[in-house]
Amino acid sequence: MKAIEVKNLSKKYATVPALKDVSFSVDEGELFALLGPNGAGKTTLMRILTTQIDPTSGSAKVFGNDVRSQSGEVRSQVSYVPQEMSVWSDITAYENLLIYAKIYGIPAKKREDAIQSALKTMDLQNVSGRMVNTYSGGMVRKLEIASAIMVEPKIVFLDEPTIGLDPSARKTVWDKLRWLNRNKGTSVFFCTHYMDEADLYANEIGLISKGRLRKIGTAEELKSSVSNETITIEATGLDSGIVRGISGLPHITGARVTGKTLRIMAINSDEAINPVMNLLISTGVKVKSVSSSKPSMDDVFLKYTRGKGKEQETAIADIKRARDRIRKA
Repeated sequence: MKAIEVKNLSKKYATVPALKDVSFSVDEGELFALLGPNGAGKTTLMRILTTQIDPTSGSAKVFGNDVRSQSGEVRSQVSYVPQEMSVWSDITAYENLLIYAKIYGIPAKKREDAIQSALKTMDLQNVSGRMVNTYSGGMVRKLEIASAIMVEPKIVFLDEPTIGLDPSARKTVWDKLRWLNRNKGTSVFFCTHYMDEADLYANEIGLISKGRLRKIGTAEELKSSVSNETITIEATGLDSGIVRGISGLPHITGARVTGKTLRIMAINSDEAINPVMNLLISTGVKVKSVSSSKPSMDDVFLKYTRGKGKEQETAIADIKRARDRIRKA
């Protein structure tokens, strides 16, 4: 089953478009990352999928349930952790979860089990009686996730789940999210500005800019779509004949020599390196050093989300008009 199915989805605030004809799907049990600059439409899309706002046109389904006509069914299957702090800091973790259990409508006889299970899952049992204002940032985020998983959602939506956390706390949060995904089968849909998180944890990644979904694929597919990998070899004995020989090898898309430096463009540098080295050795080339570089998720982000020319000017004009209407109102 598809966890999410979105077709031709659009959303306008007055006359300002926030989403434009977005279509994609997410398989059940996947970790899906949505990347894009501020104002790209990430939070709007997430709020539509969690039934907080209605789309202007198009359709969106979560586990087969339409977000507009079957919003109750959708809400029973999802949880949402916003970017802003969503727990109370002047009470304990346990009291926070008790409040959320009542909000979620968990029956009184089942609340204690649900609370303790969530605390255990997020490793907060031993600190559940502490005031939240004594927690670290990572502990607060774990508590927010604990509040979201009490209802055992089929999919959890997270808006910037590790923003502001140090690397250790970020890893702890992701260890818990991956545990939920592997052991509970919970699908995870998250927005992030940390490219390494999308690269490391997402099964698929979507790139959104100016309300349009620009590209979708695995991390490797997206990086391959940006540019070829580069193998740089410092050696003596290089000539044009060697360049021609290397250019004819599998996985190679081009090669050039500048002085004692051979630069090779490859679809897959790991697959290409052995044939290249065998050819160089067989022709008497003396290799001094070998290095390779691959496109990063930063390269992917910049290629697919950078505003260009007219589109950028139009977006700025839309923002100015919206601000003028707000001031007049």
